[in-house]
Amino acid sequence: MTRHCPLNTWCLIVLALGLVPAAANIAGAQPLQRVVIAYPSRSIGSIHSFIAQDQGFFREEGLEVRLVQVRGTAAVAATVSGDAHALEAMGTAMGAIQRGVPLRILAVNLYKPLFWLVTRPELKTIQDLNGKIMGTTTFGGVQHLTGLRILRKLGVNPDTVTVIQVGDVPTQLQALVTGSIHIAVLSPPTVIRARDQYKMNLLASAVEDFVGFQNGLAVAEAGLAKDRGLLKKIVRARAKANRFFFENEKGTSEILAKYVRVDLPIALESYRLSRKAFTVNGIPAEREIEEVLKNDAEMLKISDVLPSSRIFDFSLQREVNKESGVK
Repeated sequence: MTRHCPLNTWCLIVLALGLVPAAANIAGAQPLQRVVIAYPSRSIGSIHSFIAQDQGFFREEGLEVRLVQVRGTAAVAATVSGDAHALEAMGTAMGAIQRGVPLRILAVNLYKPLFWLVTRPELKTIQDLNGKIMGTTTFGGVQHLTGLRILRKLGVNPDTVTVIQVGDVPTQLQALVTGSIHIAVLSPPTVIRARDQYKMNLLASAVEDFVGFQNGLAVAEAGLAKDRGLLKKIVRARAKANRFFFENEKGTSEILAKYVRVDLPIALESYRLSRKAFTVNGIPAEREIEEVLKNDAEMLKISDVLPSSRIFDFSLQREVNKESGVK
């Protein structure tokens, strides 16, 4: 079972330093290599790591993986310092790379932003959004930028909306319920709970209109040079999970229900809503990369955009795809 340490960087560091005993395999041969992967939120976005953990794909690669939930900016710092081997928050990782942080993105699994603009029940029209408070997980992350893009598409000036950091997606739903925020940009399965359980309004979706890299695998440049073999094992385990995701609706839904703690019907609807937003091979098209970099630069007001070769390195993913027959 995954050890969850929400928003707790100290827990991340403790796990990464190996203070939790490593398990050896049953035969008593080589001990498993300890690995820490930081993920940003309890949602279907991190389903590949959940599947790889649940189905034993990490262990098949000789890895004992700790999945640690931590905010994107803290995950970046932990990955660069070596306290984590990788992080999944693509928006935060790309923004950090643009600012000179030495990271590389090895895979993009979720290439369309799985977010819906959700408001409290009394906010029924676009005009009602002016002057309200919107919650987000990380400033400059894909959730934050997607929310601003949705507002703009709806005709709302983003400057008229106050954005505050609240926590992960389930925490944002609770903030909506209590009224401490008025707007949130929620992903499945939380968005389904917001609609059905709390009668929140779903005013718009980003899935059909935008490309935005939400989840994947980013690592420190130093780690890519030093631990390439280890990182390939992580990529291969997640590639096995990706195949499971596309081929096993029932199994994936059951895993999502267990890890995110929702009822199976909600998990199943989440899967069906989300399936088309994931890449089959972990590598987005070049035109999609260019679009994402251009849009993020506009939203973050970056004038000198790095070339994609300074941000992405899909060589390990391509090796794994070739070995497993994935095109």
